[in-house]
Amino acid sequence: MAKSKTKTSNSASSEKAALAKELRSLIPKLDSEGLAFLVEQARIHLYNMQVQELNKAAEAANAASLHKGKIANAGRSKADSFRIDRTESGSSYYLYYQNGNVMLSRDEMIDLVKIVNADRTEPEIRELLYNWFVRERKDIFALVPMADQFDAKLINLAKYIKKSFKLR
Repeated sequence: MAKSKTKTSNSASSEKAALAKELRSLIPKLDSEGLAFLVEQARIHLYNMQVQELNKAAEAANAASLHKGKIANAGRSKADSFRIDRTESGSSYYLYYQNGNVMLSRDEMIDLVKIVNADRTEPEIRELLYNWFVRERKDIFALVPMADQFDAKLINLAKYIKKSFKLR
């Protein structure tokens, strides 16, 4: 069994080396804007890796807590739990759902807050929110699978945003 793990480790290591070599060969061909984009993506990916590690640690702690008979998040399903955190710079936000997240710009977050606080009926707000995701951020559906504007996850997300954020 140790050999299998070593082979997997060596395979991942050689794949990483091959990708690093390819990236080094592409760097001279990129302009400053392309390099800045890659650096920003690398920082985001590193942050996401840290979040995944923290989530794993939190899940382990939660499992240990549940094992001892304590109930976490009483009355609330983990499946419908949302969290939005602002970055230190305030230029972006991370929307967390289950074990994943997406990054939203400050302007996108403002758009979402405006939508959920609009002077409209709840069905109209859900439709506006769903259509905004379809038009502006289709990637949200990979994180939070929503069938349509009547989906409970969309309703819960709208309520969470409205409860947690206010326009100044």
